[in-house]
Amino acid sequence: MTGVKICGIRDTRMMELCARLKVDWVGFVFCEASPRFVTADEALALHDSVPVSTEGGPSRVGLFVKPDNRLIEQTLKKVPLDVLQIYDTPARSLEIQSQFGRPVWRACGIASQSDLPTDPRLAGYVIEAPQQEQDCRPGGLGRTFDWSLTRNWTPPSFWMLAGGLNPLNVQCAIQESQAPAVDVSSGVELSPGHKSSELIEKFVQNARKGLDLTRKLS
Repeated sequence: MTGVKICGIRDTRMMELCARLKVDWVGFVFCEASPRFVTADEALALHDSVPVSTEGGPSRVGLFVKPDNRLIEQTLKKVPLDVLQIYDTPARSLEIQSQFGRPVWRACGIASQSDLPTDPRLAGYVIEAPQQEQDCRPGGLGRTFDWSLTRNWTPPSFWMLAGGLNPLNVQCAIQESQAPAVDVSSGVELSPGHKSSELIEKFVQNARKGLDLTRKLS
């Protein structure tokens, strides 16, 4: 089954919905520039609203943009994050993984096959569209890229596809990219930072259909 991550969770109703839908990961955004920003206290309330499943999900992912160690340390003291999703250099991402003993997924913007990561030391990668000069923040911008770039790639570790995904295109994205997991944020929102229950349900349903279609075609 294709893994599904819903990023930018900000209220308990959506947290509870993700648990009911057996979403694999929920993402808490600790970047103040994002309309999906939550404080550590708010993330803790979200975490506490849904018991961690005995089946292992939804796991809690914390998204950080070029964070210093103090921010990560203070956040982890309050919120038991399972994974750290990092927007920073490869070297810094490795340093964070070593320092805090948590799996790190590094976000990578991909414009060509040469941009695809090759380092197996990181626990995972979030593959998305490259950042552009006018962007005020990474991620959550609803921008796609050429999904076929990952089709013949041999990934060094776990990875998921992100960027511009929504209920209408996720099946095609899975088939084109052969992604084992997908990550959505703005594509299931009515407005920036405000998730839609209906769109989340449709996204999860279609993402799981997407894998079934891929298997039939292979």
